[in-house]
This record gives sequence, structure tokens and C-alpha cells, in this order.
Amino acid sequence: MNSELSRRRFLTQLGVASIAMPLFSCKAVNVLSAQRLPGLKVGYSAITWGGNDVQAMKDISSLGFKGIQLRSNILKEYGSKPEAIKDLLNQYKLDFPMFSSGNANINTGNDAGVIQMHLDNAKFVKAAGGKFIQVTNSSRPKNGVPSRVDLKKYALLLNEIGKRTSDIGIQTTYHNHMHQLGETPGEVQTILENCDSNVKFLLDIAHYHQGGGDPVKAVRDYKDQLVALHLKDVRPKGGSDPKAYTFVELGQGKVDLPGVFKSLEAINFKGWGIVELDSVPDKEKSPRQCAEITMAYLQKAGIKI
Repeated sequence: MNSELSRRRFLTQLGVASIAMPLFSCKAVNVLSAQRLPGLKVGYSAITWGGNDVQAMKDISSLGFKGIQLRSNILKEYGSKPEAIKDLLNQYKLDFPMFSSGNANINTGNDAGVIQMHLDNAKFVKAAGGKFIQVTNSSRPKNGVPSRVDLKKYALLLNEIGKRTSDIGIQTTYHNHMHQLGETPGEVQTILENCDSNVKFLLDIAHYHQGGGDPVKAVRDYKDQLVALHLKDVRPKGGSDPKAYTFVELGQGKVDLPGVFKSLEAINFKGWGIVELDSVPDKEKSPRQCAEITMAYLQKAGIKI
């Protein structure tokens, strides 16, 4: 009888285990599928706070983002004391994934001065604990489109900046942008084709979308030069100007964010995705509230911040 009872208990336990195992497995699959892009580090740009960078650090840190992109406006107060920025970043447990170094304009007659400005910025970034600077421009002609000659000239200027900054351990990145050299996909391609190994690519997915490109494809096309992204969304502004647009929180615009994440997965991207929102799109919201909307979107998409 004891033998029969033991056999029944064994069979009962085996049956329970066979039911429990699939349930456990399903739960495990759900957990794993929610952890997308383990190589992606998510930061947030201070630009939304309009120059109140210390408050930006507090908010961005408290929300759980891993890093902050600062802009050249901080040089006015901290340019001679990068260690103070480093201390603040340490205080708020934030990395310094990118610094907005400003424009590198062509045809100024002073390439040496332009290069030196970015080299000085790179030295500041190095002392503050950063590794990357982003470079933009305001050299787009007011009328018509830029010539291929000017696009190549811009790439050569970036190469020289990149060479000088790499000598001190700072990586120069090209940032595509509306109303600049590199507004359209074709212009971006020409610039990057003429950049050497001293220049990498910071892909702004919203600017690329607004310029007529497909950021989902761009991630794959430029995977060998891509070191960072601006995770950004944009929607038409409406009104009489069909070309007008507004940058918005992630998930509130027209950028194919799920497609971008899939492309990043496909190339096994490892680097920084920095959320950028130029300004608060709805004036009743605060920069922090906008960041909370974006954070909720990223969490729903399975992106760990």
C-alpha cells in the first residue's frame, strides 16, 4: 500500500510539474523579450531645459536615464572649470555621452579658428569625463541646394577636426540636421562618404525623417560609422505651411521608432541612444513631464533605460 501511495504521489507531482513548466517558460520568454537592445545605453539631452543644466541633471538622473548630453552654453560658466561639471555628473550618477560642440562652417576664411574652437571644446570634454563631441554647421545656402564641392569641403573640415580631437582621446561625430549641410539623405551620404576614420556618425532619426530619409534604413546603411543616435520624434505642425514641423516626445510623432529599434537589433548596436527634444511642444508641460512621456514609451517598447 505504501508503494502504491508513493507511486500516486510521484505521478501527481510529475503532472503538476508538467503543467508548471510551460507556465514558467512562458513567463521567462516574456521577461526576455521585454529586454531589448542590451547594448543600447539611453541618455537624455539637456536642451529641453533651456540652459538650466543643473535642473536637467537632477530630473534626468531621477528618472533613471544613464547619461546627459550637454551643450556649449555651459562653457560660459564652466569653461574654465570642467572639474565642476565632472563633479556634478558624478553627484547625479550620470555619464557624459555627448557634447554639442557647435558649428564648423566652411568658406569662413578661418578654418584654423574653427578647428581650434572644437579642439578647445574637446579638451574641456576630456577634462569633464566625456568622450564624444557632435559637430553641426550653418553653411547651407539660403537659396537652392548645396553643391557637391561644398559637401566634400565640409567633410574635409570634419576630418581635420576629428584628427585633432582624436589625438587627445575625443571622438568627433557628424550630426545630420535640417537647414544645414546634410539635410537630405543624399547630402548625408556625400558627407559621410568623404569622412575618414577620424569622424563617426551621430544619426538624428527625426531630422533624417524630416529631410526625406528613412532612419530605419540609415541605421543599417551607416552601421560601420554609427556610434550614437538622437532618439527623437517629429510631427507636422499644421497650418498654412506644409513643411512646418514640431519635435515631440517619443511615440507622439511620425518617426518609425519600432523600425529603428529593429534595425539596431539587426546590427547588434552597442552605444548611446540620446533622447533629444529641442523644446517643450505643449507649453503646459514641463521638461520633466515630457521626459516622463518618453520614458513610458521606451518602457512599453521594451527598451531599458
